[in-house]
Amino acid sequence: MDNIDRQLSKAELRRNLLQTRQSMPVREWREKSDRICSHLETSVLFTQAKTILAYFSFRQEPDLSPLFTDTKYHWGFPRCIGKSLYWHTWKPNNTIQIGAYGISEPYPDAPKIESVDVDLILVPCLACDHQGYRLGYGGGYYDRLLSSTEWVRKPTIGIIFDFAYLPQLPIEPWDKPLKNVFTETGWVNS
Repeated sequence: MDNIDRQLSKAELRRNLLQTRQSMPVREWREKSDRICSHLETSVLFTQAKTILAYFSFRQEPDLSPLFTDTKYHWGFPRCIGKSLYWHTWKPNNTIQIGAYGISEPYPDAPKIESVDVDLILVPCLACDHQGYRLGYGGGYYDRLLSSTEWVRKPTIGIIFDFAYLPQLPIEPWDKPLKNVFTETGWVNS
């Protein structure tokens, strides 16, 4: 498969997965999101972490917000600046703004989080495959982050719904597999 075919199939996959996810009834989305949260709360990776990087749900991604009220964790959320993600502290009483791509994010003056302080990264995905490769929105933000020296060894969990856990995704040389994948049925082997 040449590069043009891979790009077309990735674009088509993105469209189909987004359509499936966004057509999910809100009640089903909430129930499945809550199940993912329950599985995360019992995961050793999660319970042993102190500083966790997460995301605010966008386009009906699995919603992890019930976890964010647990103050024993130090929560960080990304801001997209140029071609990079910058991580900032966020607490439930902090306000957020709409940033790049219409995604909620902390304000720029929120304290920054450095990679040395991070114990776990919860990664939003359109899909993941059995090898841990993820399909995102195509901006490459997480691939660049997870390729950089200071982030490459950080534990990662891709967060998806079961329908988006696929046998194989088209991958590029720069794609980086995630170390773990969680769905509403729990941890899936990657």
